[in-house]
Amino acid sequence: MAFANAQYLEAINRNLQDVEGKVNVSFEFFPPKTPQMEQTLWQSIERLAPLAPSFVSVTYGANSGERDRTHDIIKSIKQRTGLIAAPHLTCVDATKDDLIAIAKDYWQNGIRHIVALRGDLPPGSTSKPDLYAADLVEILRSVADFDISVAAYPEVHPEAPNAQFDLLNLKRKADAGASRAITQFFFDTEKFLRYRDRCAAIGIDVDIIPGILPVTNFQQLKKFAGLTNVAVPQWMHKAYEGLDNDATTRNLVAANIAMEMVKVLSREGVDHFHFYTLNRSELSYAICHLLGVRPQIAV
Repeated sequence: MAFANAQYLEAINRNLQDVEGKVNVSFEFFPPKTPQMEQTLWQSIERLAPLAPSFVSVTYGANSGERDRTHDIIKSIKQRTGLIAAPHLTCVDATKDDLIAIAKDYWQNGIRHIVALRGDLPPGSTSKPDLYAADLVEILRSVADFDISVAAYPEVHPEAPNAQFDLLNLKRKADAGASRAITQFFFDTEKFLRYRDRCAAIGIDVDIIPGILPVTNFQQLKKFAGLTNVAVPQWMHKAYEGLDNDATTRNLVAANIAMEMVKVLSREGVDHFHFYTLNRSELSYAICHLLGVRPQIAV
């Protein structure tokens, strides 16, 4: 058994050598709320920019103040780094006319890539939204030829009545003109691979990009996973046990778990990984390094 496992790991490592230089990565950030957080954000962006990601995205909440901060950061990233910067845009707290105006403003400012989402409903809300992500994709396509990413949920969106409903919703987004789907974070690679197969089976022909979250704060993860319908395997509870006050070891554990996931997915043909950085660069940079995604050095 030990010999078989060693052979399997060796095969995975050989596969990583084969794909070196062929892997695409992208990174997600969120708008900072304090000067110190802003400094951390730019340090992370400047650290990751030399890896030449396919794009970087910036999240925002469902109100105009958050949206303005996202817009400012997106424009700054584009101007300071030349990277393709993709703002998140949601339907919540915006009319169709609002969304058209925002899309036109982005296009006029040279922003060509948008992450189109329905967005989180206000706490306690029981009414249905007027617009959904598929509607937003159609709106964006009516304005200009945007490159559009949408969300996907290997473990089912927490508000979806069942997995088939959720899958068909992704198909509506793809049929409306989405360019790719980025998944919610997950920790069971088999669930992602089965989900990818189900997408293909019903004719979803856009790339399904796995969202990778290196976990440095396990207690915070458990709370967030409960809200997003993400299963946290028992082996992860064991891996982080006793590390609440040991950030150094938590980082090592986080990097190891994320890297093992990337290895398995790479072996299954995945060639693009989207990293939820939480505005920190260290772990994402290390994982990219092992994937062979490294700064280009002029000779």
